[in-house]
Amino acid sequence: MSEPSSSRSASSVAPSNPAARLLNLVIALVNTNASMTKQQIRRSVAGYGDAPSPDAFERMFERDKDTLRDLGIPIVTVDAGGHADEVGYRIDQDAYALGPVDLTPAELGVLVLAAQFWQDKTLRTDISRALTKLRAAGAGETAMDAVTGLVPRVRAVGDAYGPLLDAISERRAVSFTYRAASTGEVRPRRVQPWRIAARSGGWYLLGFDVDRQAPRSYRLSRVEGRVRASGPRDAFEVPADVDVDAFLGGRGAGGVARLAVVPERAAALRARGTVVGSAPVSSAQDAHGAGYDVLEVPFSVRGALAEEVLGYGDAVLVLGPPELRDVVVRRLQEAAALGGAGEEDRG
Repeated sequence: MSEPSSSRSASSVAPSNPAARLLNLVIALVNTNASMTKQQIRRSVAGYGDAPSPDAFERMFERDKDTLRDLGIPIVTVDAGGHADEVGYRIDQDAYALGPVDLTPAELGVLVLAAQFWQDKTLRTDISRALTKLRAAGAGETAMDAVTGLVPRVRAVGDAYGPLLDAISERRAVSFTYRAASTGEVRPRRVQPWRIAARSGGWYLLGFDVDRQAPRSYRLSRVEGRVRASGPRDAFEVPADVDVDAFLGGRGAGGVARLAVVPERAAALRARGTVVGSAPVSSAQDAHGAGYDVLEVPFSVRGALAEEVLGYGDAVLVLGPPELRDVVVRRLQEAAALGGAGEEDRG
């Protein structure tokens, strides 16, 4: 049997990679006209020709079959005549194929909205192709009617994202050069990476700083140059209770904020809170204006509320709790040090 064309196209992937070999096997078994024998697989599917002996190939192939079946890929055996060398393998197309996709305009609109969240070039091409296929399935442009104007965005993840994600998966230490926002100082960092998280339009690495011997967070946009992994796999354990909000300014389990708000301002805060009184200028520290409404607003993430309060400028002042006021004051000081750039630095 001639080599399937799809198998040849997949052979450009490094055969030493087990994941690439599995992908090559799936492509070959999906595209075969009837089935493929072990001998044909060893000759034509990239990755199996590297087996040093028939026994090594047998072990490799059996292990890969078990892995694919565990993943839910239906590999079936075809007995062409009773002789072991003639036993073939293929993937059951009926069981493997995705059923018809029938999305309502609203459902497709939600998918489009989610896709627009990702603006990084490493994902944009694949997302565009997927959405083109989904639109062809039926919903068309009316899918965006329900979500017009609701387009969340985060900044591009940058070149550091991929290597850091690999290092997190392998639990390997990394080193990189980092620019501190508060001082502009550029210095090397050695980190055991734990998590990557998005907050306030930016991406952050959470991990253990080896030199400082303490947990730290790093904004990916301030990583300069290459990220290099070093040392063995499984070199450290990731704590089970990593609190992303605590790392990124949301320390505490939430509570109720007491805010002084200029009348008829901060409608979003007013919608979530309750007016409990009023405060003259002398009671609202550093206030400018004739008076303030005092609101009590429940919150779950301190850092998120601090960001919202900062967006209103001097129209909203924090009266309590002190921890929330401290976060707001610290971020104002950092913004002043940066000449208004407003990027926080915890690394």
